[in-house]
Amino acid sequence: MQNTHTKNKIIIVFGVTLFIIGLIFLSSNYLNEKRDIAYQYMNNLLLESVETVELKEEVGIMDTTSSLEETTNQEEQKSEETEEYVDPYLKYYIGTLEIPKINLSKGFTDINSKYNTVNKNIQVVETSTYPDVDKGNFIIAAHSGTSYLAYFKNLYKLQLGDMAFVNYKGKRYSYKIVDIYEQEKTGQIAIYRDVNKTTMTLVTCTKDSKTKQTIYILELVNIENI
Repeated sequence: MQNTHTKNKIIIVFGVTLFIIGLIFLSSNYLNEKRDIAYQYMNNLLLESVETVELKEEVGIMDTTSSLEETTNQEEQKSEETEEYVDPYLKYYIGTLEIPKINLSKGFTDINSKYNTVNKNIQVVETSTYPDVDKGNFIIAAHSGTSYLAYFKNLYKLQLGDMAFVNYKGKRYSYKIVDIYEQEKTGQIAIYRDVNKTTMTLVTCTKDSKTKQTIYILELVNIENI
């Protein structure tokens, strides 16, 4: 009788032990499943965030003239401690844009150059013709704002009649501003110019606006050798 009672106790203890182990196993699987779900959820959020950033960067590259957002990245500012700044793209320039009124003198690269982008320089827009093309339109876009990339940050100070100059292939082209107007950023710009004249168009964000861009139309008034 005692042996039977002892066996029953052993069986009960063994059963309880198996039950506890089973609970632990099930709990472990449940927790692991929940952990995996949580991990997957956070991972999806991260992927969505990365995809959004990449999409924004693509739009900025593809629609340069319509997405010249004012840059304020202080990490990109040139160090004030630097005594002399050497432009890293100097050897790639094929010409120079000068606007004396706002103390701007900046080189530009070939249209097909990988450095022809507002994220590095002033950009010659792909639909442009160069200054030496009769009745053509030389179109340049650049950032406004406070970053060192904001080469057109003072363009808003220009008025009708102000002058700009382009040095290209041994000649100096003089342009006069004949029109200034604003447009909404829609992914395109409408350029209103006299197609019977040789012109230059400058494009940048409108000062203190996140939704508009300003277009400056200039007409060629003189060409001289340099």
